[in-house]
Amino acid sequence: MAVLQSVITMNDFQLDAWKKEMIRYNETPFKDGVTDRQAIWRKNKATLWYYKTPSKRYNVPIFIIYSLINQPFILDMIPGGSTIEALVNKGFDVYMIDFGKPGFEDRNMTIDDYITEYIQAGVRGAIKHSSAKEVTIMGYCLGGTLAAMYASIAKEPIKNLVLFVTPVDFSNPGYFDKWVKALREENMDSTRYIDELGIIPPSHVEAGIRLVTSPIYFTPYLSLLLNRGDEAYVKKWVRFNTWTKGHIPLTSGVAKQIIEDFTKGNKFINKESKINGQQAKLSNIKASLLVVGTEGDRLVPLDHIFPIMDEVTSVDKTAHILKGGHTGTSVRNGRLPEYLDSWLHERSKPLSS
Repeated sequence: MAVLQSVITMNDFQLDAWKKEMIRYNETPFKDGVTDRQAIWRKNKATLWYYKTPSKRYNVPIFIIYSLINQPFILDMIPGGSTIEALVNKGFDVYMIDFGKPGFEDRNMTIDDYITEYIQAGVRGAIKHSSAKEVTIMGYCLGGTLAAMYASIAKEPIKNLVLFVTPVDFSNPGYFDKWVKALREENMDSTRYIDELGIIPPSHVEAGIRLVTSPIYFTPYLSLLLNRGDEAYVKKWVRFNTWTKGHIPLTSGVAKQIIEDFTKGNKFINKESKINGQQAKLSNIKASLLVVGTEGDRLVPLDHIFPIMDEVTSVDKTAHILKGGHTGTSVRNGRLPEYLDSWLHERSKPLSS
């Protein structure tokens, strides 16, 4: 009520000025992070970024795989609130694969392509660049699914696998139960429209996410209205809003594979997935495993995440549940959350040991 009252009491002149400001906020470009980085490998639209720690403490570098539908700068957006900055300051060398934005010419790219030609090639490049004997793979959301699939076929030495809000079991359709039922019963054509598009545009990706999370989307703008005089808040809001509105197109190859292999077939958890002919079984994963989920996550509920714990053959495996919505590492005042900080420290071979 207080928020609405604040809006109501503004005069027409103030509202007109605010509308103009909102246009500027929505158009403000922001795409780079805050931590120094170097591009060490490129392929097509993708870049492998290297973030060098100023004071190396660990022999096991971290390789980050973010989602295919969001830009990864959310992990390095604000000083003091950046996951990458916190990892680097902790003494880790960090590598991150940035897939870029696919164009129509990439429409036939599949999950298999992303895993073998980009993730696997990137990990090999990071290992060679760092001269490390082992690596920690850290995946977020759909990027975590790709990370787990890669780990299930990897020949590279993966010491640790960290998965944040990562769906692996799609047996429970959740909010789209009628749509999924129709797909599974072959009562609808699931690929014709996707084939016609070739590339699923960002507006379609955003609309799909909004259907699950926030169909009516105005609260952030009201928060900005109330804090418009706070320069630090506005700067943070602009960057976060740029990320929220900056979804990445999805290739038709990936979209069809998500529908056929995940939504309809649930092949990964059912031991039926193949990646370019290689059997992708969760039981092949032996790395130390940390799986993080959040209560109240409408996009990736807990029952989509934690079945992985019973499928891997890792001796060392930990599940951690956070409160809140769809989130990953919550960095505050430049520090990693304690559960992640201690877990990585114990498994990353400090140089002094």
